[in-house]
Amino acid sequence: MQLTWHGHSTWYVEVGDTSLLIDPFFENPMTSTDPEELDPDYLLLTHGHADHIGDVDRYEGTELVATPELVEYCRDEFGEFEAVGGMGMNLGGTVECGDAFVTMHRADHSNGIDTSYGTSAGMPAGFAVSDTMPTQVQDEESETFYHAGDTALMTEMRDVIGPYLEPDAAAVPIGDHFTMGPSQAAVAVDWLDVEIAFPMHYDTFPPIEQDTDDFAREVEATGSDAEVCVLEADEPFDLTDALYY
Repeated sequence: MQLTWHGHSTWYVEVGDTSLLIDPFFENPMTSTDPEELDPDYLLLTHGHADHIGDVDRYEGTELVATPELVEYCRDEFGEFEAVGGMGMNLGGTVECGDAFVTMHRADHSNGIDTSYGTSAGMPAGFAVSDTMPTQVQDEESETFYHAGDTALMTEMRDVIGPYLEPDAAAVPIGDHFTMGPSQAAVAVDWLDVEIAFPMHYDTFPPIEQDTDDFAREVEATGSDAEVCVLEADEPFDLTDALYY
């Protein structure tokens, strides 16, 4: 599995021959990638805020993986899209996306799209992207990347996502103000029991400016063995090599 962070919460994930783009928002100061350089097979949307769907219109025709409410909003606003399963998916579900399996789990956040009219995109979410179907039987060779979305700290990370979905690596927001800050994000990393933790959703605009060293210190203070990996935007990261070599 290969991961590329494009700043903020935008990730390009490659599983086998399948590519998935999560929360396309390239108008952030961390990336120099033109969104049209990417040609994802699937477009995964955690929720409907503008800093997570800002470049959806660049991928018209791509198959959307999102709640039915958000799928319909994107169709109304941005053009023709296919939707996984024909109508989107919802919390707790797992869908097969080419060589990947995508499980949607809730995030603790808000999800208004057009706040002047009160439009809702359903429950905000995070995604676990795996190369195998998640089951109760442990598979030591499987790889799972968890994108937490915009979220507060929640006990489902400890009680459900960690023990059942078994992520090897997690991207967690550290920006504070709108999501978890470094301290609570570090607790999330500990609860998820991952090997690698990536900070995201920081330094995009003034209220969420952070020092990633603070996050690394907070993770260490929890007693977690996770390696904090601060990525440079647009630089591919080979998760398989990091886990097994």
